[in-house]
Formats: sequence, C-alpha cells, structure tokens
Amino acid sequence: MTQAKVRFASFEEYLVWSDAPENYLEGRYELVDGELVELMPESGRNLAIARFVFFMLVAAGIPLEFVMQGGIEVQVPVLQTGDAANRFPDLLVLREEHPALIEKRATITREMPPPRMLVEVVSPGNRNQERDYNRKLSQYQAIGVDEYWIADPTREMVSVFILKQNNYRKVGEFRSSDIVPCLTCLELRLTAEQILSGGHK
Repeated sequence: MTQAKVRFASFEEYLVWSDAPENYLEGRYELVDGELVELMPESGRNLAIARFVFFMLVAAGIPLEFVMQGGIEVQVPVLQTGDAANRFPDLLVLREEHPALIEKRATITREMPPPRMLVEVVSPGNRNQERDYNRKLSQYQAIGVDEYWIADPTREMVSVFILKQNNYRKVGEFRSSDIVPCLTCLELRLTAEQILSGGHK
C-alpha cells in the first residue's frame, strides 16, 4: 500500500480536497489518522463472490440501481486507533434515496441514511480477519446498517449479522449446503457453498 502525501484534519476536509479536479485520486483510498492509504486491488476470487451475490440479489427482485458491487465509499466513525474513517464494502444494497444522493460522488456520508445491507469478502490473513470481523463490524453497527454479511473463503463460511436495538445480533455461521438467510431480500435462497464458490457450485 502507498500513501498520498496529504494530511487532513477531518473527513469533510478530505471530501472538499478530493472533489477538486486537480486532486483526482485514481484507485481507492482509506483515510487513516488523517492520511490517505491506498487499498490493494481485490483478488479475482473476492470479486467473483461479490459479483455472484450482486447478480443473484438482482435476480431475486432487488432493483438494479440499488445493488452496487464495490466502488462506493461509506463514511464510518473512528472507534479505535488506526481505524479508517471510510470503507469500501465489496457489495452494498442501497436505499431508495441513495441513487440521487450519490449521483455526483459515490460517497455515503454519515449525514445520509446508511445502506440497507453490506457484504465483505475476507481476504486471507489474520489482519484481514480482524478488520472484517471486528473493526468493520463495529463501524457498520455504529452507522446503523441493517444487515452485514461476512463471506470468508478461508474459513469456508458466511456469517450474517442483523441490527437489533442498535446492536448486531449474529444470525449464524453458515457452511456448505446451509441456506444463508437474507433479511434484505427474503426471496434470495443461496447456500454458503454457492456464495463462496462465486456461483460455480
């Protein structure tokens, strides 16, 4: 990862700076301790999993404009030292008001309603596990995302969390032929194996 040599006092200052055409950022950057840290490209496997869930959500009845595979920046609170102030989930299900709100910039700020559902596909390594299972979970809970999925190819399971009284409750850890329940789209009927194989099983 590389860092852009700019420092910001707030997320709002970063938004203003990055909106200027001369400061166009190619790639994805998280704002960590006031500095921009470039994210590594996703693996083909992670992209395939997110793409498969994207298509299946649309096939199950979620309108195309409300399902986004990556590329959407979500502002989150910094809860621990070293947390990023923004995240780029692998998959998002938006609310009806979001398309108009993000028309000019694909950023969901904390002043906007949170996404209905977020999916993260875990990359290998303890650091990635800790980030998706702990740090991101706490941040997505704090902004009020109704449903959070963690698709973990290494552990061969999909974990589902739903928001109840402002706290995440784990619905379960699903493996193999288990059907993964989806609160956001009840018509979605996928097994953990289908999700983690990117639709190849």
